[in-house]
Amino acid sequence: MAAGVMIGIDPHKRSHTAFVIDGREKQLGQLRVRASSQQSEQLLGWAGRWRQRTWAIEGAHGLGQLLAQQLLAAGERVLDVPPKLAARVRLLDSGQINKTDANDARAVAIAALRARQLPELTVEDQSIVLRVWSRRYLDLGRIRTQAVCRLHTLLCELVPGGVGRQLRTSQAIVVVDGIIADSAVAQAKLELARDLIADLQRIDAQRREVKRRITRAVAATPTGIPEVYGVGPIVAATVLGYVRDIRRFPSRDRFASYNGTAPIEVSSGDRVIYRLSLRGNRQLNHAIHIAAVSQISHHNSQGYAYYHRKRGEGMTSKCALRALKRKISDTLYERMVHDALRRKDPGGHSGNDAVSSVTGSHPDRPALRISHSRATANSKTASSDQRLRTSPPAPDKRRTSRSGTGVKLQPRPGPRRGRGQERA
Repeated sequence: MAAGVMIGIDPHKRSHTAFVIDGREKQLGQLRVRASSQQSEQLLGWAGRWRQRTWAIEGAHGLGQLLAQQLLAAGERVLDVPPKLAARVRLLDSGQINKTDANDARAVAIAALRARQLPELTVEDQSIVLRVWSRRYLDLGRIRTQAVCRLHTLLCELVPGGVGRQLRTSQAIVVVDGIIADSAVAQAKLELARDLIADLQRIDAQRREVKRRITRAVAATPTGIPEVYGVGPIVAATVLGYVRDIRRFPSRDRFASYNGTAPIEVSSGDRVIYRLSLRGNRQLNHAIHIAAVSQISHHNSQGYAYYHRKRGEGMTSKCALRALKRKISDTLYERMVHDALRRKDPGGHSGNDAVSSVTGSHPDRPALRISHSRATANSKTASSDQRLRTSPPAPDKRRTSRSGTGVKLQPRPGPRRGRGQERA
């Protein structure tokens, strides 16, 4: 940062500490404000002496979320600094080893000054609404699972052998109504079982209401990802809510790394190996997983044919599922890129080559690397099956009534890789 200052903020529940440095990391001032309705006014009044300023907030989607949005509403430029990046700066700084709020804010400012391509925050929009309700739906699902597990445990103490694994609320009502309590202990357990069933009924009603809200919110959002086979309102809301602006991912490889569908390279020497990634946004990864499982479960989807073709090539079920998840990730990426272009240029027609112009790649660029496969394919299979097109294909005889993942097989140019590079 050649000109201006960087203001790092260490946010907390009851206070926020700001530390300002120049381009040479020289301290220019610091301030601690109480978390209140005047927090943004106090910080802006204090920082008014520096005309060109950038705010860097540690964990801007956590405790600093409200302050970040207040600064954005005032027209300020705000960056989101990951806590791990600020902690690394504090660890390597031998001059400031004490763990204080001022040192933390200083580390945040230095991290933002040195780092490249930190996410710049924007004002919250419709995507946050989708994230709020999708998160609520997921939380209700977890609460319901907990209640069902407790009910299973309780019924094992009232009914010999318990009940089936898949227990619906209506089935639980029938089972509980048929139990006769012959002691005070059994009566207490029976009353608790009825309370748990009442909790399940309440949670089910809440989930239905949240799903209706999500459906309305997705319908009000101009997007084409619900056309992808297996992507319903819940999955669409999760994807759009956590991605927000697809333009922050320069390529589909970056997007796959963000959602955890891209393998991690753990190569050493001449041995090139890729392993399963447990990084990235796990909520987004779970949504893609649901879409993949839905495709595998329906014979009329292209994902079903793709999954079984990979199994026939020697992949295990988990490897084939991961390959399908990467394919769906690439499809979602190009659909969202196309949506972003359509919003930017509403006068354009749907037949233009908008996706390839934004991503900087030809539409025939492969969606899957051969490193995602553990199988060794012959030259004939490699030339026809190793590369997939993720842009919506032209109508042909192989398309079903639904769009599936919107992919079309394309021959892959160039030489084949070695067996060591084909391991996922």
